[in-house]
Amino acid sequence: MNAQRRAIAAALYAAGREHDASQADRLARWRNVEPETAELLGVLVRAMGARRVLEIGTSNGYSAIWLGDAVQATGGSVLSLDVDAQRTALAAEHLAGAGVADAVELRTEDAAAALARFGVASWDLVFLDAERPAYAGYWPDLVRVLARPGLLAVDNVISHAAEVAEFRALVEADERVTSSVVPIGAGLLLVAPCPTSR
Repeated sequence: MNAQRRAIAAALYAAGREHDASQADRLARWRNVEPETAELLGVLVRAMGARRVLEIGTSNGYSAIWLGDAVQATGGSVLSLDVDAQRTALAAEHLAGAGVADAVELRTEDAAAALARFGVASWDLVFLDAERPAYAGYWPDLVRVLARPGLLAVDNVISHAAEVAEFRALVEADERVTSSVVPIGAGLLLVAPCPTSR
């Protein structure tokens, strides 16, 4: 990411922290991923040459800027989903300001419904950063839509370990995948399908 875009992302992150500090209701907060996690996601997209990237949980578009920047380098695109139309509109403004709007499609849509419609192996990388109690229900479709090779990245697995315990148990018991937790930011779970699995 170039210096100008990095500065835009940093300003958005700072604004997000200020916004969240003023919100008593957790659901009203933007809850942006930490900068070091966002940067790692960008590196992973580039390292994989990922061209089809799915983000579940757009919020104000902070992480989508990093993903959009990365897919501009790989010649790919991002689809980012959020259930809140106001957040989708806010993210669209931020993505345009950062110059990545052409690389990121925003949809106001329920993730479970969207995942059910996606084809087998349709995404090279999926970033999951949404309402954690829903994750276990997403699992059958998440593993189905991941390409081989592919990668699922799940945020907040250390900071909110109890809320993702059921999901992590499903992942760890599933012989079709291998996984590891990276102790960066709030904790990032990386899940990769085994090449011969389906």
